[in-house]
Amino acid sequence: MDSHTLELLGFDKLRALLATYTASSLGRDLALQLEPSTDVTTIRRELALVREMVEALGLQQAPPFAGLHDVRLLVRRAAIGTMLSAEQLMQVAEALNCTGAMYRYRMRLAEHLNGLIELLSGIEDLGTVGKSISGCIDARGHVLDMASRELAAVRQKLYELDEKMKAEIRRLLRDPELRKALSYPNATIHGDHHVLPVAVNYRHKVPGVVHRVSNTGETLFIEPASIVGWSAERVQLKADEDREVKRVLRRLSGEVGRVAKPLIYALEVMARLDLITAKARYARDYDMYPPDVNTEGRLWLRNARHPLLEALFRAPPTTPSGPTSTPDAQPPKVVPIDVRLGIGFNLLVITGPNTGGKTVSLKTTGLLCLMAQSGMLIPAGEGSLVPVFEHILADIGDEQSLEQSLSTFSSHISRIATILQVANTQSLVLLDELGAGTDPTEGAALGRAILDQLDHIGCRAMVTTHLGDLKTYAFHNPRAENAAVEFDVETMRPTYRLHIGQFGMSNALKIARRLNLPKELLQRAYRYLKRRQGPSRELARLQKLRSEAEQAKIAALAAQREAERQREAFEQQRTALEREAAAQAALQELRAHLKPGSVVYVQRFGSTGKVVRVDVKKQTVTVSLGIGQWEVPFEEIFPEPPSNP
Repeated sequence: MDSHTLELLGFDKLRALLATYTASSLGRDLALQLEPSTDVTTIRRELALVREMVEALGLQQAPPFAGLHDVRLLVRRAAIGTMLSAEQLMQVAEALNCTGAMYRYRMRLAEHLNGLIELLSGIEDLGTVGKSISGCIDARGHVLDMASRELAAVRQKLYELDEKMKAEIRRLLRDPELRKALSYPNATIHGDHHVLPVAVNYRHKVPGVVHRVSNTGETLFIEPASIVGWSAERVQLKADEDREVKRVLRRLSGEVGRVAKPLIYALEVMARLDLITAKARYARDYDMYPPDVNTEGRLWLRNARHPLLEALFRAPPTTPSGPTSTPDAQPPKVVPIDVRLGIGFNLLVITGPNTGGKTVSLKTTGLLCLMAQSGMLIPAGEGSLVPVFEHILADIGDEQSLEQSLSTFSSHISRIATILQVANTQSLVLLDELGAGTDPTEGAALGRAILDQLDHIGCRAMVTTHLGDLKTYAFHNPRAENAAVEFDVETMRPTYRLHIGQFGMSNALKIARRLNLPKELLQRAYRYLKRRQGPSRELARLQKLRSEAEQAKIAALAAQREAERQREAFEQQRTALEREAAAQAALQELRAHLKPGSVVYVQRFGSTGKVVRVDVKKQTVTVSLGIGQWEVPFEEIFPEPPSNP
């Protein structure tokens, strides 16, 4: 997909917004790297998964992502024999426990959410390895005594030795003669050594090893000679402890290495599920629906809203001191638009006043197509149609004027030239303010030539313009149609609504009349306008006819779409009934041919057992379960459930 177009349409901002709905760094990375696909099968599969997740969230079946971390690098290091630290192992343990939670989540999912169940089917419950790590290392990353008998024995010796050393220090501090030699009556720790603060003048009264001298040089920190031997023994015990800790860490790292392959697979699946869940949460938050994706180039966006504008309007206004909000103030709302392409016409020429929403219409259309092709639900009404475009190509910028530099005009022409070289029948082209930035007459001629070329290519295109000569283009081309953004003359504000089948009429004179310009002046202006426009009544009548035809076409399309939806619902219901009937028939067949030795599933006990006896008259079966035998009715006997992967 064209990177320049992605930037113009704000796809990076959309990805950043989607990333805020993820639960882990794994999902966030996928959201920020999201790219539109051009494979219709991939797009439909992703949309189906997101749709299922929306339903799962509605059923309060949100995935358990607690503990999901990106530990793939650590796991790969463990797989090649590297010893992981205690903190690293705790991170891995949380991810391992997450696989267990996700495994059980799959078991709880509603049966009809087949796509999500299949997606999670390859995840193994690796929580036992996680519990093994958690049983050896606490939350602070400290290896516990229970991690091994050798470690517990070494630490017990250390504890006993420390107690002896502390007792000896307490005995020394109770000696009145020794207390006279101390700068203050307390012992302290220097490294792993117990030391006494001895005044430098009394050094000869306290035999031992000097470990430190105070900054003033007045105090010596001496380890008493009576515990020096114990300190040496303690150093050896600490080395033994460190060796045993490393042995535990190597053992645990080895356990991680043995499950590296299924764990990395599970992490990648859960990352994808995190992205799917983020798409579903975003869709629920912004009232989005899945579009019907097609390969016939049919685009029909119903009540489409620009997602970034909607997010912007939701955010509270900010000041240097922070966000501000007024309780009674209503936030602005995005005005939805209807856009159609590839159904009756391929080119849409949009006219209307500046700041009236022409550019927003282009960006809304382009961004929603990118969202659909990225497997996202879109902020548009149910039944919207989105084709799979091979290219989405845009030239969108601020309106150009004669006062602006020629280089700016040249850059736009250069961009359009590139677009015309790349575009094909599977492309969507979005051009903003076609023909602007140069003389209006030459601009209109150039604009018509560009529209002719787009028509010749056979792509789908939306073009905005304020040049009057381009408003009539659609009247002479059956594959083109006009559209206009609405302007309210009473309030002198744009409404941002898009009307297909109309072209933007001049509002300058109406506004002038509202502002009480002299009547004589207005009449003269109308006369000049009529000379310049020619048969304006005929154009107005033609526009009215096309507008009425457009409304009729929309009604027909809506009725057709509703009929298709009802047919699809009927087909789904019929398929479900057939599947249920087949399952019932298979169940009756199983119960009719029960015999001793058959392995069956007993619903009452939630486990499998072997048939011992069958009593056809009583319609009961005696089943061996564990160490007992139980008589259960036929209706509680089911086929042996498939084993979990």
